[in-house]
Amino acid sequence: MTTVERIHVTENERQIFDLLLRAVGNFSPETKLRVAGGQNSSDIDIAISNMLPSAFLAELNKYLRSQGEDEVQGHVIESKPAQQGKQKPTLETVKMSLYNHSIDLVNLRRDVYERGSRIPVKVVFASPEEDAFRRDLTINSLFYNIHTGLVEDLTGRGMDDLKAGRIATPLHARDTFLEDPLRVLRAIRFAARFGFPLDEQLKEAASSEEVRAALAGEVSRERIGNEIDLMISGNRPVSALHLLSDLKLLGLVFALPASSEPNCVSLSLCRAYVEAMWNLIHTPGLVNLSGEQIRHALYAALLLPFRKMVYKEKTRKSSAAPLVNYMLKVSMKRKSSDAETVVNIHRATGRFLSLKNGVVQVDKREWGATDVFEHLESICQDDPEVPATSKTRVLAGFLLKDIRDLWPVAALLTSLLLSTDEVNQREIYLRIAGTIREMCLDTIWDEKPLVDASDIIKALQLTNRGPIIREWQQRLLAWQLAYPKGMPMAKRSKAPM
Repeated sequence: MTTVERIHVTENERQIFDLLLRAVGNFSPETKLRVAGGQNSSDIDIAISNMLPSAFLAELNKYLRSQGEDEVQGHVIESKPAQQGKQKPTLETVKMSLYNHSIDLVNLRRDVYERGSRIPVKVVFASPEEDAFRRDLTINSLFYNIHTGLVEDLTGRGMDDLKAGRIATPLHARDTFLEDPLRVLRAIRFAARFGFPLDEQLKEAASSEEVRAALAGEVSRERIGNEIDLMISGNRPVSALHLLSDLKLLGLVFALPASSEPNCVSLSLCRAYVEAMWNLIHTPGLVNLSGEQIRHALYAALLLPFRKMVYKEKTRKSSAAPLVNYMLKVSMKRKSSDAETVVNIHRATGRFLSLKNGVVQVDKREWGATDVFEHLESICQDDPEVPATSKTRVLAGFLLKDIRDLWPVAALLTSLLLSTDEVNQREIYLRIAGTIREMCLDTIWDEKPLVDASDIIKALQLTNRGPIIREWQQRLLAWQLAYPKGMPMAKRSKAPM
């Protein structure tokens, strides 16, 4: 064991540790508490030496009541990850909050395996050394001993790897990954997050067919999707994707269905689109996106080469669905709303595709046979005095009503499709954004319609609702977009109602 010098803790952390020390000294002096993990985090993971987390929480609240203090609100989370069709023994975690800090309580543990099996048959209390060596990475195997105020490096290499900036496993990487193949993705995520290189032994094990097969066959798609989501939402998503690609894991993560069209998409193109999108997003003064918009923008860029591909859904015999739906909902088990958002961004991107003289032109082919393009175009042609820019405003307005505040993301993707040069991409985006703002369409989705459905029913003397309501809503919105300042007096006799 290697013990290093004391480290600095914040005043808030000191309050937490002092309270826990007072409590445990009162109800279980032999119990030792350690903060687990070597990286900075807003959460604190505390490993308990000889008690289950739920029992510790009960004793902690009993102590707080005896001191006339408020109890801590916490809840128990039981984890039963499936593996090879079997269930691992239940692992218990208690989540609670102290002094505005999120605390996870766990117990020091080790897994007991049957001979020749990687499926643990039970989880037992363990020594700090045993717990440290079962962890995924050496930098996550460090403990801060609350009682001594010292960092404990029980694997003998955690501090060296942390100082050297290296991602490695406490035991042989192959054994660590086969015990839980998801650790491959965690290693990649931490490497990207901190900008650390992967240990050579780790890279060899991660890219082996044995570990790849274990990751594909033994880990749920939801757990895989959660790790990828953390990478995409992290501070270095491009680095994470490069590592996934280098280790030949990118295709495994975004698995395609057998019923999809022949896939000729180069995964290097997917990486290139994400990198270009990331660079555009971080160009000073170009665009201001929220964290969730950035997340959707990166997914949309990553899956951009698949935007026109489809697959046959099992539940729908005759129809085909966007392949992107499958990749997000099935391969990664993301929310349906995520898949719908990315598909909508792709559709809007196609409709923005061509530019001419700085004016957004809508590509008719991209609207699809079931869209309202022909109908809207005919509405504009009904009025020969509507200028060309107003016709564009009508079509672009309908597009922005649909995509709403994600239009900058669609515009960024459009620039990626139109140019591979970063300077040109910025210029294209600025032209699109400038045109939209000049036409006062950047918040068009917030504008109220001239009349609502009940007004239409009354004006047309209808007895029930039907497709005609939507048709007239579209016609009215088209006129509203064509004449944002109101129709000239001479033309009011031509109004649709």
